[in-house]
Amino acid sequence: MNSLNSVDFTLSEDPFALFAEWFLEAKQREINDAEAMALATVDADGLPDVRAMLCKGVDSAGVVFYTNNESAKGQELASSGKAAVLFHWKSLRRQVRFRGPVALLDEATADAYFHSRPRVSQIGAWASQQSRPLDSRATLEARVETFAKQYGEGEIPRPAYWRGFLLTPVQIEFWKDGAFRLHDRVTFTRESDGWRGQRLFP
Repeated sequence: MNSLNSVDFTLSEDPFALFAEWFLEAKQREINDAEAMALATVDADGLPDVRAMLCKGVDSAGVVFYTNNESAKGQELASSGKAAVLFHWKSLRRQVRFRGPVALLDEATADAYFHSRPRVSQIGAWASQQSRPLDSRATLEARVETFAKQYGEGEIPRPAYWRGFLLTPVQIEFWKDGAFRLHDRVTFTRESDGWRGQRLFP
């Protein structure tokens, strides 16, 4: 087995502490975007949908991300109230999955993060009608220019539809590559008195 993955899982370990350890290593060693994750949702017909986006925080409360609440994923999150995310760090040959209910963060938290973003990204949040049909790239660029002129050098307000989300996991699974596909998998399930760890067949 690769030396990166030579340490056994501890089933009694706090899964958030273990994630923090892996996440820190990923930030130091992953070539691109250690914060990238795949967010999976389902539409009103139960058809799954998945897309890559950036995680903006993980702690004992759960996984934080931001998006346009009127986008396809925003509507799917509002409809089902549940989601799953996957972090895959290819260079470390590790992945972590979170599953659970999703809720909106308060508006003050969304405001604070929105105003920490680059100004062009703030303009982009106004310019992009996310997930809706777009006739040409020129239309998008024109909208960017329009909103840039509208807000000038002043503070750009957060669009009401641009919100933060918290996924509160009921299950967290850690996976690390093993030789000959004999991978290591441990799942932690939230119970009334804490987290229960269970090793799984690969």
